[in-house]
Amino acid sequence: MTTRVWVAGAMLAGMLVAAQAGAQQPPQQPPQQPQQPQQQPMNAKEAKARFTEKFNAADADHDGKLSRQEAEAGMPEVAKSFDKIDTKKTGFVTQKQIGAYYGAKARQRRGMESPGG
Repeated sequence: MTTRVWVAGAMLAGMLVAAQAGAQQPPQQPPQQPQQPQQQPMNAKEAKARFTEKFNAADADHDGKLSRQEAEAGMPEVAKSFDKIDTKKTGFVTQKQIGAYYGAKARQRRGMESPGG
């Protein structure tokens, strides 16, 4: 179950990374004809790889964890929730903590969306 939570969290974090990348691009003119989506949604393995790549790029000192400053510079969505992710109040967050946080958020969201639950 812990692996599923981490994978779900990594997928959500990967989607946030992809959304951030898209948000940083300049606005484009609306297309005159409807366009087909250019990319398929990432699968769990791709999302985890993308998240790990983004995490490693943000980890400036390569110690396997992100300080608040590293998160602000390289993973702004993580920085916004840094205090909630850093449950042990150590001043840094790991990939596992980030995955657990976003996995819990995804489960909570699913619980709110399911009828009667």
